[in-house]
Amino acid sequence: MFSLQKIGRVLSIFQHFNSSSITRQEIIRTVIRKEFQSPLLQPTRYYAKGKDRGTKDKIKKPIKIDMNQEQLNSIVDTSKIKMQMEKKLAIMKDEFVRNLSLRSSTGAIETLKVNADGKEYELQEIGQIIRKNPKTIVINLLGFPQLIPEVLKTINTSGMNLNPQQDGTTLYIPVPKITKEHRENLSKNAKALFIKCRDGVKDIQNNHIRKIKAQKDISIDLNRQIQNQIIAIADEFITDAEKLLHTKQNELFASKD
Repeated sequence: MFSLQKIGRVLSIFQHFNSSSITRQEIIRTVIRKEFQSPLLQPTRYYAKGKDRGTKDKIKKPIKIDMNQEQLNSIVDTSKIKMQMEKKLAIMKDEFVRNLSLRSSTGAIETLKVNADGKEYELQEIGQIIRKNPKTIVINLLGFPQLIPEVLKTINTSGMNLNPQQDGTTLYIPVPKITKEHRENLSKNAKALFIKCRDGVKDIQNNHIRKIKAQKDISIDLNRQIQNQIIAIADEFITDAEKLLHTKQNELFASKD
């Protein structure tokens, strides 16, 4: 389309040549041809500014703080945390030995813990234990007859599937046949002891994390990294406990005794 200025030029030229022999159509064609010889519009390109390009590539990533063991220990006592968690694992190991013995051997019975006057004693310390025959174990408690009730309680709750019979100061323990049901019960008990250990480790972990979160004199990033370190320590102990569980369960079902 032509502007009013251009239309005026056409009319002016037409009036100038009105008396000549040039026709109106020729004049209009001449004007249009001249107009199109000079560019009316120039294409314009728009380029994105440099700061707008690659925005996604320039998103800041979380700051990673590298902290060695010495720096970590200056803020939180990791040795104390490990010692507390190690106790939970040690309790689990001890209960595995005491309560998850598949065979009712004299060795397993000898190490059973008996509570006497607020203290714990191994059964072999207060009684004489012998294996009378492959099917019977005998315990002589002549020296400590007052402890017979506690000894009976210990044996009955040992998880060994034992049923002691008392005759005066002597206990007779029939060695039970190991059944599939007994193995499964011991395996369930092992799982329960593992869960108890795992939850104990988690409680220690969460207790120390709460203390770290309450510290306002360290940065958020550093605080988070210390929490992750505590979780990593707990995970190591839980992994060790889980390995012990699997070993014990395999032992319970692999033995043919």
